Amino acid sequence: MAANVTGDKEELMEEHKEDNLKVEGLEPEEELDLGEVDLDEDDEGDEYGEDLAGKDMAESLDQRQGDTQFKSLVHVRPKALTTNRSLVRFDPLTAYIQEIKRYPLLSRKEEHDYAIRYKEEGDLDAARRLVTANLRLVVKIAHEYRRAHQNLLDLIQEGNVGLMQAVKKFDPYRGIKLSTYSAWWIRAYILKFVLNNWRLVKVGTTQAQRKLFFNLKKQKQEFERMGIKPAAKAVADALDVSEKEVVEMEKRMASPDVSLAAPVGSRESSTPRTYLDMLPVDSLQPDEEVEGNEFRSLLRSKLEKFARTLKGRDMVIYRERLMSDKPLTLKQIGDRYGVTKERARQLEKRLLEKLRDYLKEEMGEAVDVALGIET
Repeated sequence: MAANVTGDKEELMEEHKEDNLKVEGLEPEEELDLGEVDLDEDDEGDEYGEDLAGKDMAESLDQRQGDTQFKSLVHVRPKALTTNRSLVRFDPLTAYIQEIKRYPLLSRKEEHDYAIRYKEEGDLDAARRLVTANLRLVVKIAHEYRRAHQNLLDLIQEGNVGLMQAVKKFDPYRGIKLSTYSAWWIRAYILKFVLNNWRLVKVGTTQAQRKLFFNLKKQKQEFERMGIKPAAKAVADALDVSEKEVVEMEKRMASPDVSLAAPVGSRESSTPRTYLDMLPVDSLQPDEEVEGNEFRSLLRSKLEKFARTLKGRDMVIYRERLMSDKPLTLKQIGDRYGVTKERARQLEKRLLEKLRDYLKEEMGEAVDVALGIET
């Protein structure tokens, strides 16, 4: 059902207030002139749409490639807002909004017919019509999160990817509107983009970290409104995460990224130090490094001497499996000599025992450590 954006702002926010991924404090302060946006005012399938979309997102949110034919489904080319050559500042966002307003919304019946054509026949023209009819909904939702990312067009782009995923997964026989179902996909892709691009170093690599990223500040504010000190233990219990993860996320969110090449102390120093200079060094001491080089040189010479004593299958296993950067598999060796894989493994084991005995005789017990051979 079509409704004016300004009039339906509060209803859309109320409809999705239970979304656990929503970022606190990112509601829009001003409205975009999108004309009409297909919002659901009294669709009874909202909860069902949320549950249905949530199941599909768990399978597809990280699969960004998608089908090649579907990725190129929508290509909206912004056009200039003026036909003359005057020096007028070009606003890509305004141009994009003006362009998507050219695509009319669909009635409930038209949407259902197009969805059936795409699901049953794979009609890409029908899928394109479903996507273009909901582009304004993507802008509406992306505008809510504009404070989380500087470039609103980036959020719109991610939302469009979510919209296309929603169209691919949408089942017209479920009795819900596409806008209800796709809203969860759009928000999920936008929020995933915000999380991945919040900082140069990713802050949400686990499920618990992602939950804390979106809900830590909100939960602490809720405790403060109740007159409760927002201790890490209380926040951890409320969000069902460990106390250690809460403390770690608080530190990561409170501190900016720092370059290892950044100078430490006074910049006027003749030999300024960096954070990289202060990192512990795990390199060997000079005497240990010399000792290691001598041992490796001696080991190589002994291995070459051992190789000259081998013939036939043992030589092949030694050169092309044990000492090769791209070793042959046991199956390849077995196929070459007409034996089973198990027989090839036995030949390899016999050769390793022979090599170990030879090196022990030449160099002592220390060779077990160098070769990684257990006694």
